[in-house]
Amino acid sequence: MDKRKNPVQLQEHLENFGMKTCPIHNSLKIFGQKYALHIVRNMLLLKQNKFGQFLGSIEGINTKTLSIRLHELEDFGLIKRTIINSRPVQTKYSLTEKGMALEPILAHIAAFSARYESKAIFKDGRPRISVKQIFRAEHLSEVYDY
Repeated sequence: MDKRKNPVQLQEHLENFGMKTCPIHNSLKIFGQKYALHIVRNMLLLKQNKFGQFLGSIEGINTKTLSIRLHELEDFGLIKRTIINSRPVQTKYSLTEKGMALEPILAHIAAFSARYESKAIFKDGRPRISVKQIFRAEHLSEVYDY
């Protein structure tokens, strides 16, 4: 049988590999919500950890959506919320080990865009292939390593 004429259906594929659900679909449920990766990006790259910092630098987000996303990211175990007992009380966010595991994914997303959409990304329009070529650092979390 020629598989090109009869493509495998998703359910058959899942059964072939002993899966209950598609791992790509499951991952997108976790971090595929609008602005979720923006928050992780800002935590990794810009070292942001406060609500106001995210609100001021994530393109198009509003307070309600940001609050929802932060709670979802916490529920999924990607970030940790810490309450600082000061006056006024402050809330700080940090990436968990699971959240830090998104760093290479974001690096690949950045490299994809820098390579294939370079005219939209760079002033000189020339493609870059690696994180080091894009940001002059080996990892996103090292770009602004203070």
